[in-house]
Amino acid sequence: VKLEESGGGLVQPGESLKLSCVVSELRFSIHIMNWFRQSPGKELERVATIYPDGSITNYADFAKGRFTISRDNAKNTLFLQMTDLKPEDTAMYYCATDARGAKRGQGTQVTVSS
Repeated sequence: VKLEESGGGLVQPGESLKLSCVVSELRFSIHIMNWFRQSPGKELERVATIYPDGSITNYADFAKGRFTISRDNAKNTLFLQMTDLKPEDTAMYYCATDARGAKRGQGTQVTVSS
């Protein structure tokens, strides 16, 4: 399985970013997909989950109301739209095919700072 995240960057508080994850060598359309993040010195934490057809999503408390997970099964791509970003959202963001985040890509860095 190959997972390639992109879309991270340096933004100011209150701004938005949209992350993408292109998945290959996997039947993407039948898998539950997840976004995780990890800040320096902290454990990996789940951000959001989406079911194969996109009909069911689930978010960590910190992500509710600000982040939206979505997918395009025709393009084997997972997305994470993040709005109203806060400094505490600064982290490396990963997409993963498993519920623990063990099967994840290299990540994309999101830095929120004024």
